Amino acid sequence: MKLTVFYDGQFWVGVVEQYVQGKVKAGKHLFGAEPKDQEVLEFVWKQLDQLTEGLSQSVESGYGISERRINPKRLARQVSREMEQRGVSSYAQEALRLEYEKRKKEKQVDSRQQKEELKERKRELKVQKAKAKHRGK
Repeated sequence: MKLTVFYDGQFWVGVVEQYVQGKVKAGKHLFGAEPKDQEVLEFVWKQLDQLTEGLSQSVESGYGISERRINPKRLARQVSREMEQRGVSSYAQEALRLEYEKRKKEKQVDSRQQKEELKERKRELKVQKAKAKHRGK
């Protein structure tokens, strides 16, 4: 799992990448103002689980966590390279895009159902008013 915090031009954003069996799941958290170390740690301790549990879309990644141990010096070099690198991996961007599209579809379905329910309610009220007019005769 990897957390990348960066400034996107307007807000500070944290992107969580979770690697599971050769697949990448990614989620985004909006910090707003520049987060202090304590705020980032608080996010990791309290909200990271909720964010990762809500992720359902994953993308096949070309790399994964290897089974064998990595030399500590090599690991330190990899970490320093990733710290210098800005932004998010393309696999994470793809996973974020899929998650966004999924939520967008769900929202469209929900709004369509609400519109249909509202039309049905209006129609029922119209029918009831018409019946009430005829009962008075």
